[in-house]
Formats: sequence, C-alpha cells, structure tokens
Amino acid sequence: MANVTEQDAASAIEKASQQIVDLCCEALEAEAAAVAAYAVRRDPGLERAVRLLRDAKGTTIVSGVGKSGHIARKIASTLRSIGKPAIFLHATEASHGDLGVVGEGSAAIIISNSGETPELSDLLHYCRHHSVPIIAITSSPESTLGRHAHVALAYGSVSEVCPNGLAPTTSTTLALAIGDALAVGLATLLGSTAETFRRFHPGGKLGARLLRVADVMRTGDALPIVSAETPMHETVITMSAKGFGVAIVSAGDRAVGLITDGDMRRNVERLWNCKAGDIIQGKPLATEPDLLVTEALERMRLHSITSLIVEDASGRLVGLLHIHDCLRAI
Repeated sequence: MANVTEQDAASAIEKASQQIVDLCCEALEAEAAAVAAYAVRRDPGLERAVRLLRDAKGTTIVSGVGKSGHIARKIASTLRSIGKPAIFLHATEASHGDLGVVGEGSAAIIISNSGETPELSDLLHYCRHHSVPIIAITSSPESTLGRHAHVALAYGSVSEVCPNGLAPTTSTTLALAIGDALAVGLATLLGSTAETFRRFHPGGKLGARLLRVADVMRTGDALPIVSAETPMHETVITMSAKGFGVAIVSAGDRAVGLITDGDMRRNVERLWNCKAGDIIQGKPLATEPDLLVTEALERMRLHSITSLIVEDASGRLVGLLHIHDCLRAI
C-alpha cells in the first residue's frame, strides 16, 4: 500500500509540474499571437514614426509610467545603440524640472496602454505647446494620448496573460516589440552598420568581436624592424627586446620578409654567419588594417602562423598583428 501512495504522490507532482509548464507556454503563445496580430495589420504609422525619428535633430525622449516606464528605458537604450541620441524621462520628474531635457528638435515616444495615465499629462501638454512631435504606443487611437499624438501606434485592446488579467504583460510585450521595430526601421534609414554598433559598444564580447586589426596591431617603435643587412646576432637582440618572437625585415617603408623562431631553428648551423636577408623565405603574409580581428585570427589559423604584417592600400608597412594581442582583445 505504501508503494501505491508514493506512486500517486509522484504522479501528482509530475502532473502539477506539467500544468505549470503548460500555463507558461500558453502565456508565451498568447503574447506571441498579440505581436503577430499587430504585425499582420502592417500599420502605416510605423513608417511615419520611423521618418519622424530620423528627421528629429535633437534628443529623442522616451517616457512611460510603471511597467511602461521600464519598457521606455529599454527602447531609449536600443535607440542609443544604433546611434540615435535618446534618453528615458521619468514622468513624475518631468513635472518637477526635468522637462528641461526636452529641447528644440526633440521627438517624444510616450508609452501608455490605456492612453489615460495622469502622470503623463504635463509632458504631453509641454510637447504639444512646444511643437515636439509625439509618437504614442498605446492600445487606442481615441485615448487622450492617441488623439494628441502625431503618430499613434495603437495595437488595440489586448488581454493581459496575468492570471488576474491585471498585471501589464501582453501590453508591455507589444510596446517593447513595437519599440524594437522602430529601432530596426530607423537603423536602416540612418545607415547604421556593425561599425556603428561597435562604436557605441566598445566593451564586452559584442564590441570585441567587431574590433578591426587597426585597433589592436602594434605600430611605431614597438615593431621589431631590421634591414636585410642586419647581422643575425643583432636581429635576435631586436626580436628579444620587442617580445614578439619575430623580426620584420624591411626595405624603406616596405616589408620584404619575416623571421620567426622556426626560421632560426631551421638555420641554426649557419645562423651567426648570416644576415637577416639570408634567412627570409620571401614576402610574408599580410593583412589590411580594416579587417576584423576575428577574420585575421582565422587567416592565421589556416596558415598555422602567429603573426601577420599589416599593410595599407599602397603596400606600406603600418603594423604587426600578433595572435596574442588578438586573443586578449576578444
């Protein structure tokens, strides 16, 4: 009998666990369906809103209250990532002096599911009085916010997936998705590129993976440069002093060869009777300054080497890229 009871308990626990998973997945499906339903409408207001943001010369103001405020913060952050100056403006603080950040040439994105949030009234009035164009992300174009906006991105009445139908869930997901859609459209109009993203994300792995060779290569006095006539005992001293394990053999501003530890080992019996030019095996593999560091690393891997000469478009020596510098950077 005890075994039956244990089995029943285990079955009940498994059933309860599955019910929770089902509820969570139903919430995801409901929110996804709401976003898809808005997308299917092909709201022409999206194009107007993107062009309005593109044409605004000042800082874009993004505001909302409560959960909508958190969404507004994220949208402002995303806009900054693509090169559009934007800040989150707390609606309450706006009524107590922070309206000063709304300057000439600004545009405003204001988020409110009901469109009747009282805390937004001062900001709304200020924008209308100073001819600051407003993009509303709201449920109804007939709400106070929708009627006063230059562009109302109204997604319609939605059911929150909260069990009580009260906590902002579906509505905030829609607002976030619409904000992302605006950022995608704006990035296209602004011509934002991976380089734009890297400029505003210099830290972290995302920025690091967009580094260029020019960002990490060694230049100037750090380069282990010798001439073809430099005796090998002096060449070894230069290699040791610069700490790369290689020496660049140059003729003027051109690299004509690269000497590695392996080259010295292969020539050990005659090494001290040679000059640098006697050791080199022809022009070394080179790369350009604008190449991504990740691509340069792949080139080194394919050729089983640890260093690349860096040359400009005219073939002039401008630097040396070492695998250790690449790995530290990314």
